[in-house]
Amino acid sequence: MQTLAYGSWPSPIDAALAAAHDGHPEYVGFVGDEVWWTAPRPAEGGRRTLVRRRADGTEESVLPAPWNVRSRVIEYGGQPWAGVLRDGEPLVVFVNFADQRLYRYEPGGEPRPLTPVSPVGGGLRWAEPQLRLERGEVWCVLEEFTGDGPTDVRRVLAAVPLDGSAAQDRDAVRELGDDRHRFVTGPRLSPDGRRAAWLAWDHPRMPWDGTELVVAEVGDDGTFREARTVAGGPEESIAQVDWSTDGCLLYASDRMGWWNLYKDDQPLCPREEEFGGPLWKLGHRWFAPLESGLVAVVHGRGATALGILDPETGEVVDAAGPWTEFAPTLAVHGERVVAVGASPRSAYEVIELDTRTGRARVVGSAHADAVDPAHYPEPLIRTFTGPDGRDIHAHIYPPHHPGYVAPAAELPPYVVWAHGGPTGHAPLVLDLEIAYFTSRGIGVAEVNYGGSTGYGREYRNRLREQWGVVDVEDCAAVALALADEGTADRDRLAIRGGSAGGWTTAASLTSTDVYACGTIIYPILDLAGWATGETHDFESQYLESLVGPLAEVPARYAQRSPVEHADRVTAPFLLLQGLDDVICPPAQCERFLARMRGRGVPHAYIAFEGEGHGFRRAETMVRVLESELSLYAQVFTLNPSGIPTLELVK
Repeated sequence: MQTLAYGSWPSPIDAALAAAHDGHPEYVGFVGDEVWWTAPRPAEGGRRTLVRRRADGTEESVLPAPWNVRSRVIEYGGQPWAGVLRDGEPLVVFVNFADQRLYRYEPGGEPRPLTPVSPVGGGLRWAEPQLRLERGEVWCVLEEFTGDGPTDVRRVLAAVPLDGSAAQDRDAVRELGDDRHRFVTGPRLSPDGRRAAWLAWDHPRMPWDGTELVVAEVGDDGTFREARTVAGGPEESIAQVDWSTDGCLLYASDRMGWWNLYKDDQPLCPREEEFGGPLWKLGHRWFAPLESGLVAVVHGRGATALGILDPETGEVVDAAGPWTEFAPTLAVHGERVVAVGASPRSAYEVIELDTRTGRARVVGSAHADAVDPAHYPEPLIRTFTGPDGRDIHAHIYPPHHPGYVAPAAELPPYVVWAHGGPTGHAPLVLDLEIAYFTSRGIGVAEVNYGGSTGYGREYRNRLREQWGVVDVEDCAAVALALADEGTADRDRLAIRGGSAGGWTTAASLTSTDVYACGTIIYPILDLAGWATGETHDFESQYLESLVGPLAEVPARYAQRSPVEHADRVTAPFLLLQGLDDVICPPAQCERFLARMRGRGVPHAYIAFEGEGHGFRRAETMVRVLESELSLYAQVFTLNPSGIPTLELVK
């Protein structure tokens, strides 16, 4: 064991390796007996491909570059594909990111467009496709822009002909119902095909605030009639709906403070655990009914497990295995369940559970150690005490290297990671971006600050009208607690985050003196601008609950906005932005930088062409990680090897 200062340890986990392993499989499904899913390709322009697992266990990318299977509905997207067997061969429909058209694909042929391109605003977008071969249609959520503004949009459930007759004709798309609600999820058909159920909500609510469960009769012509709300409301969030095999409604509601499962309004397994989550993407699935009447569930408090729920007894039996976190994607076929799981020692993998035997195994995107796992961090699950005695949940990743230690008298630098959302959650899984820092001797503290999901509605509601206060306080409380207990160096604390985490980072630098520097990634910086047209429709009124109604508390918007308090920033920072970002636009960064000009604070701004909200290209992520490490090296006086020096200007 060698002795070397923190931040100087040589590591086999370089930025290129971390970038190559960014992202994870999503949207699992069955096509006949085969398991299919979408997977990231950072080295191919950041696209997502569709992957097929054949019966012999081999995996193949179904669509070559540049096909990119990803929807832009509500900008965060949703389920972008569906498939069935027809005459023994796969028939697949998918959304292509570049033009947002829905395509039909059969192996051996070329994808054929099913929907037109609209010249209006953001055009026509599709999510949650469901094949209805008996009608020769695909049923989807349609997002249709009616003007050039980000909020000039309507959403409706629609049917697209499978024969391609709507490829150049919008009028050939059949609308299944009306557009009385601003937001809808895809319809789920009852076993007899006579009823459809979906979720709906309207501004200013977000889906984790309040949604409505809508049920309608399906007419002989395939249209939805007599739509009525049967559950949910302004203060009840229903995260997902489906039907049991006996024709009863199954849904996840937080009416008792936690997202629990209900069957026709009766709780199936009342627990202080979540059986649902925030609906950031249409098509998230936390439960799936099996033909046997059992229900596959993703559930937990903080971390999540994959289990099988018996509705008759309320008992849940979890799948055995090393996985400690499961993503909100499930598919079932007969007695088989497919999910996506990970652990602190393995990245996300496609997992299949056989409910007859209880055996779970990896069937896709199998984790393979790119380096000796001795270099992976050993995370600690911690609960800290914040202001007013409130609990703050966090994952602490101490510096770790199998061949190096720091001098006995030295305390390590630490970086607080603030997740996005802010209604998000930092999962306890192997992340090579975290290992990139910890293996060099820099600790990471992921904070699930008040407002995070996974701990019930009360914890989530802490952030109501307190954004920029509670999140900032909770991150600071964790950082200072680590310093006070001798885990971290008080003079070498940093904070970083993207999107809402970028906001928390910038707000922390303008309102506290806790951090020596910060990395601000595609952030919100100007609340008033964001609330008056500078973001997309989905979140355009999110600040009504996070900050308060703009018309009633305009001073609060100015009081908390980093752009209004650039003069308070004294710590060096790195600002990173995608130029194609329509959620947190570059204009906010530019205003902030204009107010920083001439103030003498060292900083760097890097803007990336072709990147939107969430960096996906390998070359972008390499530069981001190396630039971030260089910032810490300069501020904390570290000496990492082989890292280009980030130029800081004043």
